[in-house]
Amino acid sequence: MEAIAGGYHGDAFRILGPHKVRHRNKPPSWEVRAFLPQAAEAFVLINSEALPMQRRHPDGFFVAQMDGEPAAYKLRAVLADGRTTDFEDPYRFPLLLSNFELHLHAEGTHYEAYNTLGAHVMKIEGVEGVRFAVWAPEAEVVSVVGDFNDWDARRHPMRRREGGVWEIFIPGAGEGARYKYFVRSKHLGYRELKADPYAFRSERPPASGSIVARLDKYQWGDQQWMEARARRNLLAEPVSIYEVHLGSWLRGVHGEWLNYRELAHKLVEYVKRMGFTHVELLPVMEHPLTASWGYQITGYFAPTARYGEPEDFMYFVDYCHRHGIGVIVDWVPAHFPKDAHGLGFFDGSALYEHADPRKGEHKDWGTLIFNYGRNEVRCFLISSALFWFNKYHIDGLRVDAVASMLYLDYSRAPGEWIPNQYGGNENLEAIDFLRRFNELAHQIPGTVTIAEESTAFPGVSRPVYLGGLGFTMKWNMGWMHDMFAYFSCDPIYRKFHHKNITFSLLYAFSENFVLPVSHDEVVHGKRNLIAKMPGDEWQRFANVRAFLAYMFAHPGKKLLFMGCELGQYEEWNCEAELRWELLEFDYHRKLQAFVRDLNRLYRKEPALYEVDFHHSGFEWVDFSDVDSSVIAFLRRARDPKNFLLFCCNFTPVPRTGYRFGVPERGFYREVFNSDSSLYGGSNLGNAGGVRSEPVEAHGRPHSISVTLPPLAVIVFRCESETGPGENPNEKQP
Repeated sequence: MEAIAGGYHGDAFRILGPHKVRHRNKPPSWEVRAFLPQAAEAFVLINSEALPMQRRHPDGFFVAQMDGEPAAYKLRAVLADGRTTDFEDPYRFPLLLSNFELHLHAEGTHYEAYNTLGAHVMKIEGVEGVRFAVWAPEAEVVSVVGDFNDWDARRHPMRRREGGVWEIFIPGAGEGARYKYFVRSKHLGYRELKADPYAFRSERPPASGSIVARLDKYQWGDQQWMEARARRNLLAEPVSIYEVHLGSWLRGVHGEWLNYRELAHKLVEYVKRMGFTHVELLPVMEHPLTASWGYQITGYFAPTARYGEPEDFMYFVDYCHRHGIGVIVDWVPAHFPKDAHGLGFFDGSALYEHADPRKGEHKDWGTLIFNYGRNEVRCFLISSALFWFNKYHIDGLRVDAVASMLYLDYSRAPGEWIPNQYGGNENLEAIDFLRRFNELAHQIPGTVTIAEESTAFPGVSRPVYLGGLGFTMKWNMGWMHDMFAYFSCDPIYRKFHHKNITFSLLYAFSENFVLPVSHDEVVHGKRNLIAKMPGDEWQRFANVRAFLAYMFAHPGKKLLFMGCELGQYEEWNCEAELRWELLEFDYHRKLQAFVRDLNRLYRKEPALYEVDFHHSGFEWVDFSDVDSSVIAFLRRARDPKNFLLFCCNFTPVPRTGYRFGVPERGFYREVFNSDSSLYGGSNLGNAGGVRSEPVEAHGRPHSISVTLPPLAVIVFRCESETGPGENPNEKQP
């Protein structure tokens, strides 16, 4: 009784509830025991009879004796002020989780563990309530505390099951109830209130409680999208991703966060108008620190409450799909924060993380590293990934910081890391985890996984059965850094850095690449995209247009962080919305129009997306004019006769009569010009196009003589017509 009253009994189910009592010289009897600290009196209600309970401990331990086994019964607590409360006894209900579920969890193969662990509204023996389950093998006692028990850890201690899983069914608890787990560890007197690792909903930060939620009420309307997605091959389709931080893309009139439903309408309208195919959301999983941008997650199954409830986020995804926009979400299995209510030291031991800080801690980030070799941790992470596909219909996961997972010596000095069993620096457990994650994710029709991986680790986007990691695509970080290094140079010096714009084509087809201009590149002193460019205002904007045009011409799918299309000089600030007022100014408004039309060109021309990941989709015309910083190349569609010619001048010097060899004779229509006056350029071009001549150039029997505008990219399509046509850049698209 003392242990129950003190909240430190490790097996409350052995004490509380109905129990058969054996006697030496008489038949066995039954007792119903309850701990009711709020009660002055207590009764067992059987049918219409109220059987008084005897107080056996001053803190509220009550016992009722009876001759036979009690059928279904309730408890009645009479409070000191005379009020009465009738309720079901949580300690009369049977085992909840099957041994098979527990076995799969311990084995690490329960890939829908979110259906087993966490808080689930259900009916047991006709009684409505919530089943709670949590993994805490080194705990001495785990109790559920919440709105339904005055946050008293003595009221609902849980039952320990195989593998260190604790469970309890609490009748009367329901949807919307706030709760946590009070964990009393076997070690060091550790006691802590923990949020539910599998919670579907959390309190709005800075509050950190979990909230009971149901995910089966929303009526989805995206069936057409989901059916079509299952048949699609995104590798051969246009993919132009708009990367978004929901809390700072747009805010309310008073600077407040918009909710998921408001954002759905405003963001989808904008993204469709701008021609993007997908949005990629910086992590929407619950996180305590807004300044982490979502990358320090505590709720791997809960969309952040900053912008609404789970059904609101379902609406967001659903609305995107019903308007033809795919949704990719950032996911962070590489590390997690040390917040007291989170996963760290969960049961008084290194449970989710490695115990050895040489494997279990990112000192640079102040975070902990998952123990990928532990079955239950793999189960947790893979279940989280599949959860967002299954429950929220997202189309893809972009996996953050993959490089930090692959290498044991990532950002560590000698002596600060432990080699693997073969003496190498590869994290074999993490590699095996990533492969299994990708195998399972790709069993869901039409889904994609994208790796942020910054090293030369081989086969990141190759199938697991071919020895790869199994990602659909990989961010091309090398291309990104080379481009920024090149375009940040004064054009007079670019001839000394010419290899920066050509080197990527040596490895462009070694992986399925996404070309990113990401959030990481517009913060922390790196300057925003427009601010990276040299020259006066005109030249800065011209450089941005040339940069983006080359990006969309280069093999690989595209990603652009929000605000880059506005020409925002200030670095991204997660605490404020984008500088939308810049659109009042001509250069900024025209840059936005440029990005819109670039997306339109990209989506219209199969040569720009059908063969992104094979050398047959790209062909150099000339990359040797280092002194002029001029390059030219072809992009081909699946039908090689369908091609575009790109001519790039990365200096502010206009060049006339510049000759390029071409693969076919005909009229080469100028279909796009980044120097158009529509976009703030000088409007120098080729009067709609040029006719080829039987003059050999660049090893080809035919060539064209063109005018190259300053700091510009022009695009030609070979047509059968022999006369000049209308230049679409000459009128408003």
